[in-house]
Amino acid sequence: MNPTPGKINDSFSESNSEDAPQQQKLHKKKSSTQLPQPGTTQGSCAFDSAMITLVPITDAAHVVHGPSGCAASIWGSYSSLSSGSMLYKIRFTSDIDENDIIFGGAKKLYKGILELARRYKPAAVFVYSTCITALIGDDIEGVCKNATEKTGIPTIPVHCPGFIGNQNLGNRVAGEALLEHVIGTAEPETSTDYDINLIGEHNIAGAIWNVLPLLNKLGIRVLAKITGDAVYKEVCYAHRAKLNVLLSSKALINMAKGMDKKYGIPYIEESIYGIESINQCLRNIAAKLGNHDLQERTEKLIVEETAAIDEKLALFITRLQGKRILLSIGSFKSWMIIFAAKKLEMEVIAILTKNNTDEDKIRVKSLLGQDSIILEQNS
Repeated sequence: MNPTPGKINDSFSESNSEDAPQQQKLHKKKSSTQLPQPGTTQGSCAFDSAMITLVPITDAAHVVHGPSGCAASIWGSYSSLSSGSMLYKIRFTSDIDENDIIFGGAKKLYKGILELARRYKPAAVFVYSTCITALIGDDIEGVCKNATEKTGIPTIPVHCPGFIGNQNLGNRVAGEALLEHVIGTAEPETSTDYDINLIGEHNIAGAIWNVLPLLNKLGIRVLAKITGDAVYKEVCYAHRAKLNVLLSSKALINMAKGMDKKYGIPYIEESIYGIESINQCLRNIAAKLGNHDLQERTEKLIVEETAAIDEKLALFITRLQGKRILLSIGSFKSWMIIFAAKKLEMEVIAILTKNNTDEDKIRVKSLLGQDSIILEQNS
């Protein structure tokens, strides 16, 4: 797989959400292909975001094929948490230098993969191209194929040089790599009628751990988490799920659509940020799985859990109620924080954001009103 910007953007703006009509109005003002524009990679590039998407596969080794500076710029920037392996925290890079740029760095990459396979024995190896190695034409596809044959460890190429576009494109490239090289390569030991995949949540600050216990209480099994707190094997057998639940990351909708087309797995778009959003997510999952008893148990659980959390929040609401705040959120999705502020009965007077999609802005407007102030941070 060696995607072009046009291919990557082909269905980027497609959605089944209620905001689709408003999105169509916005997209009429733009190029139909949304090709990358100069400056769009500033702050967060495709390489950066591809790694953010795949690094939460915790028992895999993640190798940056490029200068050591590229590896240094990504690690530690996002707090994706793990309940098991910590291998994903180790920095691996081929450390391309001037000599490699002239003569090619493929051999150096191959030797590096063999060495890390010997020392760490990862479940899989993901190899990320960067601007320099893409420009000099290193064949990471061939290197990954040879390394897989030599070590027996799946080695997956991820074509994500930063110059192809911004962070949303990087997320999509990562999803394409999983769909092409990983999903469907193994079978689960058992299967149930309530197997689902959670797609697009990277377990930043442990967010996914808030919803997993609720699903477990309902008897709904999360077959694969893509990719927050995931292990490689579970992603391999994600094709046996009965439903895909796309959480937050619109950029991975191509994966959900690809699995629907290839494996017949329907998908729904949900959010797990905010109590109301979690409740609605649980309701929609139960409805989509089509079991009346499950829907009844879901409503009962929602009543119990909502009452418990309202009791805990009462003290905070007393102290924060009516406070006027300005949110400076950077590249984090603005509307996720707004949910929490509104639950605490605070008034958001303006937000300062960076790298938000049109859909994020629409959602912010729906939460704060059409006259809300959204300030763009470009540096």
